[in-house]
Amino acid sequence: MKQEIDPKDTNRAIAFELWTKSSMPMVTITKTFDVTRLRKVSRRSGMKFNMLLCWCIGRAASRIEEFYMLPQDGKLYKYDRMAVNVIVNNIKGGLSFCDVAVCDDLETFNDNYLRLTETISQTCQDILDEEAVIVGTSAVTGTELDCIVNQYSGIFNNPFLSWARYRKGWFRTTLPISFQFHHAQMDGCQAARFLEELQKIINRLHLS
Repeated sequence: MKQEIDPKDTNRAIAFELWTKSSMPMVTITKTFDVTRLRKVSRRSGMKFNMLLCWCIGRAASRIEEFYMLPQDGKLYKYDRMAVNVIVNNIKGGLSFCDVAVCDDLETFNDNYLRLTETISQTCQDILDEEAVIVGTSAVTGTELDCIVNQYSGIFNNPFLSWARYRKGWFRTTLPISFQFHHAQMDGCQAARFLEELQKIINRLHLS
């Protein structure tokens, strides 16, 4: 569920005033993550690497208050739940989208991820949650990239993470991840805290 709130009643009051009317309010920062643990868990469990990363992203984002507030059409909305958007190649050769609800339980998230991505792949029908705040993701795994800067359309203001193919070394596997966010939603300090939290969650990932 989402509800409109007064920016003046939040810690985003000044930023909302400064950045809501900006022609380019999006900020993109890139961090190289150590995903060695993520890759090991994926190989041992058979779970998809991208699914595990999406779960970690949702877990990290859900711990940052600003992620639940989103500027839209000159207004500020607050949400009480969150989902991670996943892009899937469908059987017609196009792209389809689904929103996977963020949850603490990895097995539940994995089940939902597999079910929803398979459904949209076959039906070519998007499955979207209009009442959840969305953290967008995109995996361009056909090559290695240093950074991805997403377009800003002015339609979608939600935070967005993108990455390409991970890099395998002798002892570590690394992955640059680009993080785009609306400056009215958060500042650099919250974005940095999210990225630090994401690395911690990746490092602590384990199977029960």
